[in-house]
Amino acid sequence: MKKTLFLLTILLFLFQQCNSQPGEPEPAPEETGTWASAREINVRLGKGINIGNTYEAMQSWQSPFDPADLKRIADLGFTHVRLPIRWERDDRSMSTAPYTIESAFMQAIQSAVDEALKQKLHIILNMHHHDALMANPAGEKARFLSQWEQIAGHFKNYPDSLLFEILNEPHDKLTPALWNDYAESALRVIRRTNPRRCVLLGTAEWGGVGGLRSLEIPDDPQLILTVHYYNPFQFTHQGASWSEGSDAWLGTQWHGTVFERQAVKEDFKTVIQLAGEKNIPVHVGEFGAYSRADIDSRVRWTRFLARWFEQQSFSWAYWEWNSGFGIYDPQNRRYEQRLVNALVSDPMPDL
Repeated sequence: MKKTLFLLTILLFLFQQCNSQPGEPEPAPEETGTWASAREINVRLGKGINIGNTYEAMQSWQSPFDPADLKRIADLGFTHVRLPIRWERDDRSMSTAPYTIESAFMQAIQSAVDEALKQKLHIILNMHHHDALMANPAGEKARFLSQWEQIAGHFKNYPDSLLFEILNEPHDKLTPALWNDYAESALRVIRRTNPRRCVLLGTAEWGGVGGLRSLEIPDDPQLILTVHYYNPFQFTHQGASWSEGSDAWLGTQWHGTVFERQAVKEDFKTVIQLAGEKNIPVHVGEFGAYSRADIDSRVRWTRFLARWFEQQSFSWAYWEWNSGFGIYDPQNRRYEQRLVNALVSDPMPDL
């Protein structure tokens, strides 16, 4: 009898093995109901790019969103996109209570999210260019929190490959002290419906590394610290029409010398120290050099930063896809291939 049971067990095992699919991937988080840690998700974010000058733009300078871009981005080897969004536009949301976001606009954002997930891209939704909040924090706080309540509620059943970023580059009258309060309030609102979703927390004073001096990080294990980096500014923004006096910077180059590389490392010392102390992963949400800089310098700067960020275990999102800093020309459907290579494939250059 024991021998018969033993043989039946062996046969059952062999039958299961023959009917299994070798090499089959593990179920995705949304299928199992499990959620990855912030650190695991930050590794999955990896290389990313901003869909800039699109949903965060005003109507006068908005580029149309092309869903096919998400397949192009995935095919190039990027693993996430950051979608900057100006929710406060008059054609998108109410400026008075109950501050309702237009359903048609919410559906447009949902379509972008769905397409990104279809292309196996992670996607970060943020709140971008909330000018009224920067100018009048107290008067706009209720709207700010209401919008996050609506966004979080709408996407609460999405998988962990969708992330939220509370606010892009707080500045002006949204002081560092106020930002600590407003960020924590928004996080509490998000957590009511999304207790495990990863949320990105940026810094005051325009989102740069200098804002870390005053940033208070809430006690929340599912946070990712995000910073922006455009140094040296006279190189990255030379000739930019929105930066006063920038025409005088035309011709500024970046050679990747020991001194230039060391300046980058010095800028990020505080980031690395804080990330270690707080055990929080880091995402560089924006970095890029404007197209009026010479292409050789842009390639050198971009390549060094992308590889160096990866060496520090930072995820990153280049600014941006198809406008003044971009890697893709939508009119001619051509890539700036040297910049593409600098981002996704070139090795760290020797000195």
